Amino acid sequence: MSCKICGSNDLEEIENKDTYYFCNNCEVIFIDSTEIVSPEAEKERYQGHDNNHQNDGYVKMFRKFISNLLEPNIDFEAVKDVLDFGCGPGPVLADLLREKKFNVDQYDPYFFPEKKFKNKKYDLITSTEVFEHFSDPIKEMELLTSHLKKGSYLAVMTSLHPGPENFADWWYKWDPTHIVFYNEITFNKIASIFDLEIVDIDFEKYILFKA
Repeated sequence: MSCKICGSNDLEEIENKDTYYFCNNCEVIFIDSTEIVSPEAEKERYQGHDNNHQNDGYVKMFRKFISNLLEPNIDFEAVKDVLDFGCGPGPVLADLLREKKFNVDQYDPYFFPEKKFKNKKYDLITSTEVFEHFSDPIKEMELLTSHLKKGSYLAVMTSLHPGPENFADWWYKWDPTHIVFYNEITFNKIASIFDLEIVDIDFEKYILFKA
């Protein structure tokens, strides 16, 4: 057993209904691989979400993502091509970004499986409420960074975990499709592996990388 992020063997099991591991090196928390739900169960879970333009709270979440993370840190005049990676069944964020006059490709393995991003590089890649679903985060980061232009951005939204001592009662892990969790130390490790700069992190759920 080794860490999904840094490869360390310095792991400790977290007492919980399911089996999770905490890495003492990069502080990622991940579920035991034997307890990862099937792709069919994951898709069914997504289909039960009310993730569309009719859900005011869902739309507001993405407007805040744009106004709180993207607009303060990115020169929108320099952004042309955007990839919304893991957009889900109702690509609200992609539509909001199109309102900013960006060219937006959207990808989701279940709902928009066409890989329009092949042979393309982007000024901005967004990945919101996606990183917690990665069974192999490093493999996914290799894919994402291969499609970033030099000087471009990767904007992530995922709730940062509160530490192993508070993990048992943490609401975000109640979704069975959420299988890996990060904090600032984890994201700093990811940044060092992929030679990225962390431009902004709010220590709750927003992280902006620059290539």
